[in-house]
Amino acid sequence: MNTSRRRFLTGTGAAVAGGLAGCTGALGGGDGGSTDTDAAEGYEVGHGDYQTTVSASSFPETLYVYCVQSNWSNWPALMEAFEEQYGVPLNDDDRSSGEALKHMRSHAQNPDHSAYNGGYTYGIIAKNEGFLTGYKPKNWDKVPAKLKTDDGQMTATRRMTTAVTYRADVYEERGLDAPETWDDLLHPDIAKDMALQTPTAAVGLACALSINNARGGSLDDLQPVIDYYKRLKESGAEFTDNFQAQFTKGEYTTFVRYDYSGLNLKYNNEDIAEDKVDVALLKGKNGNKGAFNQPYGFGLMEGAPNPEACKLFMDYVLSKEGQRKFLDAYVRPIRAPELEMPDEFPDQSTYDETEFQVDYGTMVDKQEGIIDEIERSAGL
Repeated sequence: MNTSRRRFLTGTGAAVAGGLAGCTGALGGGDGGSTDTDAAEGYEVGHGDYQTTVSASSFPETLYVYCVQSNWSNWPALMEAFEEQYGVPLNDDDRSSGEALKHMRSHAQNPDHSAYNGGYTYGIIAKNEGFLTGYKPKNWDKVPAKLKTDDGQMTATRRMTTAVTYRADVYEERGLDAPETWDDLLHPDIAKDMALQTPTAAVGLACALSINNARGGSLDDLQPVIDYYKRLKESGAEFTDNFQAQFTKGEYTTFVRYDYSGLNLKYNNEDIAEDKVDVALLKGKNGNKGAFNQPYGFGLMEGAPNPEACKLFMDYVLSKEGQRKFLDAYVRPIRAPELEMPDEFPDQSTYDETEFQVDYGTMVDKQEGIIDEIERSAGL
């Protein structure tokens, strides 16, 4: 796949949204999405005991959902299509999962967002702290049991895997081989212009856990990643949220995010040729798996404004139509087994060799301590 997918993605929001604007049938291609019997009366939403009808007359001028933002998971296409069909624009919420959790804590007495959307474990923390309430969107039953809570407070919508994206052209100029292990990235000609993110953000925590697991660590032993980060910093690597423009210019030649980030940049960005970008899932030099699989999902906020419009949006995200839009940006939707996957994804055998998960309940219990220890001990 080359420029054809780029052309499709550029027009997908307007094209699909335009087709939906006049549609009053089932949402999401007839797979059990919300049904509009009469827009003036409302829309049927929810799964099981959570089925209800929401009134269009209650919809806000703008819907606020944490971490639904531009340049992330192809949210702009979902936002545009949802607005075109239901007349509700979403706020472009430029926060990481950790920043969203901090914000909801500071606004605990007066929540101003309707739902949390972000790293699954951060959502479980929000649930445990009483910020979320139960709601099971349509197609909740299609989500794997381990990636949703029985009370409907957190539901995974997509999953991502830690990956390294690098400038293949620069690596060739420098005589560097394609990276296969995390130790390869310690090479001074790689580390000197490498970009990572701190563990405060879900993507940064996934990176840290990937490195730690690859180098023999565990949730109880973080020294491997702490030592690794110290060596990277000594070689010039930077921990930053901003990397894409610098990467396309060649100022950064390597960055660590998710498979989605690299694949989307390779195939959906007109600022850099596809053959200059490659994506790798890494392991440890001893064969340990080194690609953490991070689910992302959402939960309705307790006492939040505009819950009716938010329920409709949550239904849309879990519909097949919404799930396919994730694939346009190379994000693996939670309903991927029901969909045709793009050929540009790494072969499934590569995921099998490198990808791992942890016990998410244990991780939630330890998460804040893990973040604090890594950032403090590595001087991030």
